[in-house]
Amino acid sequence: MRWRSLEEVSAVTETRLLREVFAERKEMIAKYVPAEIQAIHARAISELRQSGIAERTLRPGTKAPCFELSDHSRTLVRSTDLLLEGPLVVCFFRGRWCPFCVGQLEAMNSIYPQIKERCVCLIAISPQTIHQSYLIADQHRLRFPLLSDIENRVARQFGLVYRVPDYQQEIYQRVFVNLPFVNGDPGWELPIPATYVINRESTILYAAVNPDYTERPEPSELLKFLAQLAE
Repeated sequence: MRWRSLEEVSAVTETRLLREVFAERKEMIAKYVPAEIQAIHARAISELRQSGIAERTLRPGTKAPCFELSDHSRTLVRSTDLLLEGPLVVCFFRGRWCPFCVGQLEAMNSIYPQIKERCVCLIAISPQTIHQSYLIADQHRLRFPLLSDIENRVARQFGLVYRVPDYQQEIYQRVFVNLPFVNGDPGWELPIPATYVINRESTILYAAVNPDYTERPEPSELLKFLAQLAE
């Protein structure tokens, strides 16, 4: 399977909707990944939906927990400090091994200047180690902090954490997605992808949470929401 180069991806994310980019990736997966493996991932997504995890996550109107985590340059980042500057956008993602997470981060990177113009901070949080965060930030030239949430402690406070089922663990190990190594944690836990907008008072204003890791909010829609906050 051939993913696009960094230059190709950058051009795509700036001229196409994220869902169009994802549709292309899904098409490649359908073409190159064996049907039985696709069925296993679809089963895991279906079971997550049925578990009701999305309904138990923090929703708009609730208070977001305060947190402090190290970013990919080993700088300690405190949510309270960021909120002193203005609203905060937080993207929870699974890891650098997930092509859909990479696609979302690249798309957010393309709108980062517009987010910054609105005096809004942007961070992304995953359970992977600082080193893994550094690798993805460097490889994809990301301009915003990637925070390492070891053992999913912050994601758990948002209600996002689930354990990868044993049958899916076997598939990940077969394709060298070694989560205990990547995350520095033997627990085989991940957050479901989520994007939040939090105001200065730590109140969640916007929440896009989806157990299906192949679906993420459009960055353009997020920009529209941020524009409304400034009105």
